[in-house]
Amino acid sequence: MILKKDNIKLGLTLGLLAPLLSIVIYYFIKFYPLFSVGDMMEALKTNKRLITAITIPCLFLNILLFTVYINYRKDKTAKGIFASTLVYAIAALLFKFLV
Repeated sequence: MILKKDNIKLGLTLGLLAPLLSIVIYYFIKFYPLFSVGDMMEALKTNKRLITAITIPCLFLNILLFTVYINYRKDKTAKGIFASTLVYAIAALLFKFLV
């Protein structure tokens, strides 16, 4: 089971995949079937509030994962999740203010 492993690589992987899953879910809820993924990306460039709307659920999902791994005392995995959360948050801020 995935909760039994305790390593930073697993945490980084989970921390990077969870936001991607959240973005895919957001796309299917808000944009599909009327708009393509390219249309969603164009909307993100023109409407910066959408970046915040997408980023919040992504970061929340990582916080949930982080909490689960902390509660199971898998500190190395939690550190990886935390590190990837920081990278994701910084990337979202850069995208929001520089693109």
